Amino acid sequence: MYQKKRLYLLASGLLGLGLALMSLEVGAQDGLTLERAVSLAYERNPEFSAARSEIGIASGLRRQAGVIPNPELGFEVEDTQSDRQTRSITITQPIELGGKRGARIGVADANRSMVDADLDFRRQGLRADVIQAFFAALRAQEGMQLAEASLSLAERAAKVADAQVDAGKVSPVEATRADMQLATVQLDLRRARQEWDNARQMLARLLGTDAPEFGSLLGSFEHLPDVPSESALLARVRESADMRRALRQVALSEAELELQRSQRYPDISVSIGSQYDEIERERVNLVGLSVPLPLFDRNQGNVLAAARRAEQARDLRNAAELRVRAEIQQALRDWRTARADVEEIRNRILPAGQRTVEAATRGFSLGRFAFLDVLDAQRALIDARTRYLQSLQAVVDAWARIERLYGPTTTFE
Repeated sequence: MYQKKRLYLLASGLLGLGLALMSLEVGAQDGLTLERAVSLAYERNPEFSAARSEIGIASGLRRQAGVIPNPELGFEVEDTQSDRQTRSITITQPIELGGKRGARIGVADANRSMVDADLDFRRQGLRADVIQAFFAALRAQEGMQLAEASLSLAERAAKVADAQVDAGKVSPVEATRADMQLATVQLDLRRARQEWDNARQMLARLLGTDAPEFGSLLGSFEHLPDVPSESALLARVRESADMRRALRQVALSEAELELQRSQRYPDISVSIGSQYDEIERERVNLVGLSVPLPLFDRNQGNVLAAARRAEQARDLRNAAELRVRAEIQQALRDWRTARADVEEIRNRILPAGQRTVEAATRGFSLGRFAFLDVLDAQRALIDARTRYLQSLQAVVDAWARIERLYGPTTTFE
């Protein structure tokens, strides 16, 4: 009777592990959701905060680009003897020609647009990083829970095997195998806990803290987004973060070319003033005009360099478009393959593994199978679940790559 009760506990434990392996939902009162993690990252990530400061910098440069040159106040004295001096005072105002001020404003506006595109790129990149880190931690959390369930089962199995040996029902080899399995599971649990700590630390760093402030993660691998349409993504390539930055860079380089071209035209300086002659005892009004002669320096070198940079920016834009298209297609292929693997493992391999565990458990309780058969079935089921989690992580990685390019993929549903 005692042996039957032990065998029943073993069978129940194996069945409980199978149910735990089939369950993916994670929850805790102090848990962290993906949406909350992304929100915290936007608020507290120091690198993203530094990137937001670029907006203020660009605004300051825009304001400075629109100001006109300051006038100059000049004072001149001829002769050192006070009764023979001629004193002059003038105000000189530089006047920009060739559209320099408008060109500077154009560069500042293009730079502000570039900053906005770069901030969007960083925002989407941070979101993708958080998605990957969140689900890596969720996978580690799931792995730790599975390892804890496996340890509980291995402990029960070792007790049952010892009881069977004491009763003379099985060989002592079975108890040794059970002890080896128990030691292996204990090692797996230690590694799973270390992986969980590392994953939590990585996620915390993205959230702007040096230590995790959450107890567990609230999420599920069962509710990942569907694969978006390839045609919809490719039709909106120019809306991707990389392409927006590349297009803004072209606009910025063209604005800088216009600025350098405007520098070919010399500025004039207009001055007005007054001169007083002590000898003649009279005051004379002064009006002046000065114009540089562009005989040698017509800014031709800077114009050439800016023109080449504009051509370079256009080439980089074309290269970015090719790269983005290739990356979209590769990410979608990986996504579809991983989703197919997930469906195969979920619908066929895991149920088959569960049935095998149950059959091996019943056979062991009836004396038809050795304990090694139970261990093999258990390890096969755990290995299948490990492959399942790996396939789910591959889905997450492909999803994050699309998120990095476009932002939330729900806009393509």
